[in-house]
Amino acid sequence: MNLFSFVSESLSHRAARAALCFLCLSGVASLSALAQKSVPPVVHPNIGEKVVSDDGKLTIQLVGKRQNYGGSADTRDEAINSPKSVHIHPNGKKYYVNSLEGGTTVVFESETNRKLKVVKHNFSAAHDKLWSTPSPLYPFTHYPKNNHFMGKPVESTFSHNGRYLWVPYYRRSYDINAQDPSALAVIDTETDEIVKLMETGPLPKMIATSRDGKTIAVAHWGNNTVGLIDISSPNPNEWKHEACIVIDHVLPLNYSLTTPVDRDNGSGYALRGTVFTPDNKYLLVGCMGGGGGIAVINLAEKKYMGRLTGMMPNVRHLIISGDYLYLSINAKGYVQRIPWRTFVEEAQALNASKRSAVVAADKWTNCKVGTGARTIQATPDGQYIFAACNTSSKLCVVDTKSMKMIGYINVDSYPVGLDVSADGHFVYTTSQGRSNHGGNAVDIFTVDYKELPVPKDSTATDTAATTPPACADGKNAAEASDSFPWIPCCAGGGAVLLCGGIWWGLSKRH
Repeated sequence: MNLFSFVSESLSHRAARAALCFLCLSGVASLSALAQKSVPPVVHPNIGEKVVSDDGKLTIQLVGKRQNYGGSADTRDEAINSPKSVHIHPNGKKYYVNSLEGGTTVVFESETNRKLKVVKHNFSAAHDKLWSTPSPLYPFTHYPKNNHFMGKPVESTFSHNGRYLWVPYYRRSYDINAQDPSALAVIDTETDEIVKLMETGPLPKMIATSRDGKTIAVAHWGNNTVGLIDISSPNPNEWKHEACIVIDHVLPLNYSLTTPVDRDNGSGYALRGTVFTPDNKYLLVGCMGGGGGIAVINLAEKKYMGRLTGMMPNVRHLIISGDYLYLSINAKGYVQRIPWRTFVEEAQALNASKRSAVVAADKWTNCKVGTGARTIQATPDGQYIFAACNTSSKLCVVDTKSMKMIGYINVDSYPVGLDVSADGHFVYTTSQGRSNHGGNAVDIFTVDYKELPVPKDSTATDTAATTPPACADGKNAAEASDSFPWIPCCAGGGAVLLCGGIWWGLSKRH
């Protein structure tokens, strides 16, 4: 029985028509309101949902959640408050979630998803001793300098082989429009305590560690600048600011001190994705706004070389995997790539009198994924790229051999952050939410491969199943551990070994 027949049998024909008109008008009003907000429908996938890639070579399954909405008691966690990013410790034992609006970094045990600690970014006089020496690079111009505030954590990066986690703050709580210097915290991952605080420029979002482990770069979304920090010493007390590099021009900041404005828009180049080249010679910084493109910094000279365009606009995230530089294109929902050496060669042609150039379109390879492509990460062998697609609420996977999307799975709306475990068998996403609905979730996926991913820098060959790779001390896994020798595995003819505390092949959890 259709709706009209049901209502007609219950009411007079006139009443039925009136009721149906009301239902239709209500639906139109709801759709109109949704369209005005331009917010896609909310998606909440169920644990257990699974997809197989188009080529049948990998299977993705949602196996766990930590969420701050409905759901079952064993997955509910109020500490998940507007989660911006997630980063898995290099040893795979813990993962860290930055809850932006909660002002916390939440630490979970990978094996059980048990919450280990909530690191609060609230600072008072008790924390004054943690501050590094003040830097003249970051003067306060709107407020008296005040180191007592709550910080809103955005992204993070590990340094010193995972010993420290660096977490920048969107702003200090009293600086309502992010006009003055913000800050970052350094967490000792052995104790999960903050051990160092340092100043940054306004509104830092992305942070990255150089391949040689000697430099931290902080991209300041707020005013077109990039900060460099020398971390070559193992002693946190010896870390120091090196430079604050201007991308074309410093954005003037003169906003209200009492009325908030939208600082996510109209912030110059809106510097976001940040990556060091493998040779540690250049820093590449994506310009999500303004004239777009990628800014190039010569690290030896601490000098801005210029800005290259030619890729699609709205560059959000940058990674280098193997021989390629990969970009996520937010608005159009693409992953683009170019050989990173080719890109550097284009940048080297820049000079002081020519601060911008266009990289020809035929040098880029494009792959359409879900709309709102945000964070991207590669598997250890570089064969697949995972993309958190915000608007479409999907986790998409790209085969880098063909540069085709080969599958996707639904994610809690609306994903922004993503990380892939060191063995490639786990993907974590964070869904921040929009307009006070959706989001507030961390989704945990397993990835099963027909062929196990192998890191590109591995010396493994076709005989890898019988010849364990070497540990850092030169021993192979069987020599290094009597408890965990080279163990054959039933999945894909692969193997498992414990080398320096890291599972290779299938992870221990899996």
